[in-house]
Amino acid sequence: MPLLTDFISTFGDDHVSFDAGYQAPASPATHTVQPIVTGASVLGLKYNGGVVLAADTLGSYGSLARFRDLRRITIMGQNILIGASGDYSDFQKIQEILEDVVEEDFCLDDGRSHTPKEIYSYLGRVLYGRRNKMDPLWNTLLVAGMEEGSPFLGQVELLGTQYEDDTLASGFGAHIARPLLRNAYRPDLTEEEARNIVLECMRVLFYRDARTINKIQIAVVNANGANVSEPFSFDTNWSIGLKPGEN
Repeated sequence: MPLLTDFISTFGDDHVSFDAGYQAPASPATHTVQPIVTGASVLGLKYNGGVVLAADTLGSYGSLARFRDLRRITIMGQNILIGASGDYSDFQKIQEILEDVVEEDFCLDDGRSHTPKEIYSYLGRVLYGRRNKMDPLWNTLLVAGMEEGSPFLGQVELLGTQYEDDTLASGFGAHIARPLLRNAYRPDLTEEEARNIVLECMRVLFYRDARTINKIQIAVVNANGANVSEPFSFDTNWSIGLKPGEN
């Protein structure tokens, strides 16, 4: 293939002009193609009068247990809980979006705020819109709150898929913990029973999931509002993995 220098030497400099102000076109837009720092499972369980969420605080950088105090359950407004699996930076972006919604409610000052089901629907449209732009937010979200006096629990995935249930789990917990939650669920569960159930499920996940740790948060939302506990560690017992006669 002829080179530019060959062209110039053949026709001479008088026949070639260059635009000194020419700029190369911008690089094509690029998007996140895979999560980087990720959080694992979030569990949700309804009880008689509210909802309990639970999540560990590990942020994994690939297979490296890099960050041990990433808090993946947040309170929106006063009575809505949002828990997230997946890419942590995308969860921070979602938090910014929700903060704008809360600020708009405050500025309107009409005595009304968005309900959990409205936020659940809104997040579904946000994630579906980003998916259509080929720039998804790599998260699975659990939304919990009180809707007209009744507990509400819904899940939104990165493709915009949405569904509600009495028990929900994201990440590896959808395979390991969800069956346990279903077996333990009763409509008349008390708050203490629900807390103990999700705690036991998180303990099982710690044994089975290489992307979790035994430092977790438990959040509760009921008619009195929403509350997220400080991270705490639970006891483990690895003797269950020993063969009979081993110490």
